[in-house]
Amino acid sequence: MANTNLTPTAVTREALRILHQKLNFVGTINRSYDSSFGKSGAKIGDSLKIRLPNQYTVRSGAALSSQDVSESSVTLQVATQKGVDTTWTSDDLTLDIDDFGQRILEPAMSVLAANIESDAMSMYKDVYNHVTDVGATITSSDVLTASKVLTDNLAPYDQRCLNLNTQDNLDLVEALKGLYNDRNNLGKNYKEGRVASNTFGFSEIMENSMWPQHTTGTDDGTADYLVNDSGTIAEGSTSITTDTGAGTFLIGDIFYFAGVYAVHPETKATSTKLKEFTVTANSGTSATTIAFSPALYSSGAKQNVSAMPANNAALHKNESDQSTDIGASADYGVSLAYHKDAFCFATADLVMPKGVDFAAREVMDGISMRIVRDYSISADTFPTRIDVLYGYKAIRPELACRIQMN
Repeated sequence: MANTNLTPTAVTREALRILHQKLNFVGTINRSYDSSFGKSGAKIGDSLKIRLPNQYTVRSGAALSSQDVSESSVTLQVATQKGVDTTWTSDDLTLDIDDFGQRILEPAMSVLAANIESDAMSMYKDVYNHVTDVGATITSSDVLTASKVLTDNLAPYDQRCLNLNTQDNLDLVEALKGLYNDRNNLGKNYKEGRVASNTFGFSEIMENSMWPQHTTGTDDGTADYLVNDSGTIAEGSTSITTDTGAGTFLIGDIFYFAGVYAVHPETKATSTKLKEFTVTANSGTSATTIAFSPALYSSGAKQNVSAMPANNAALHKNESDQSTDIGASADYGVSLAYHKDAFCFATADLVMPKGVDFAAREVMDGISMRIVRDYSISADTFPTRIDVLYGYKAIRPELACRIQMN
């Protein structure tokens, strides 16, 4: 007979508990917008506008200089539904909840979590700050540089995370073994093979096997492309016309405009570092337009560059030293340093169907899951589907920094 402990609510809670503990990256980003989608029968495509902090200019002197409040927002869309389909037997339902979770739910939740994580991790392509040394081994200096980048972009010191690919984790643990570590950190380094949290200014440090390799386009980074403009680049531009080059740019490639420097987010003082941009649309060979992020602002409250790109300014695809060419079709691993508010992830409450054996929906820490089970009388089995409807967005990518090495 069926185990009375395997109620719809108990099964769904156990499945959600297992899924939640496996969401490494998603578990460390902003999920405070989930309640906005917590309604009966959310649909794919539902969206929410997220307001960004207002920006202002500062006047000098006593004379009033009124300025309009110009609000900016980004749109978070719940557009992805993924699930695992399985069939439970009558024998399966005689297990107690612990055995059922281990034998039946654990494998299903592992593969579902991996797919959700992989989707969310694609947001690294929206991040334009970077520490890059292709083919090199990560060092503590690289991590501290990434932390500096977050500070330069005014990321709060709390809730900073360092999420490492497995090779970077190995190399960093190896690099730390000769340095001073307190007893707790030594336990992490040697017993668990991981870098301890609350190190390098990051409250959480973890590794994840699903960080992808990034392969750049075929542009070789030697200034094949030049800006083709006669002084008409508009404030807020997210694409630019170029003189034809010979290679491609792919989404997530990072480049610079010669002579276009970053500015301090508040004082607008010009930095010694060129401003970094990430490509937002694949470009073909001999492209005449390059799309990028962030938008260009050379004045006003949103100013993020010292000046607009000049006509014939070169586009450089360099490492973070801003002098070494990355080269064509470069391939490197990605790790990510970020503040929690750089990214957001939200799930929605899926509609509860009627006329089935059972249906249940539970929410844990902002993640909503639905399980629906039917019954096949001819086979004495229970076809079951487990679904999550979600969306994700890089809402403040300036609060993140890629680390690109091996």
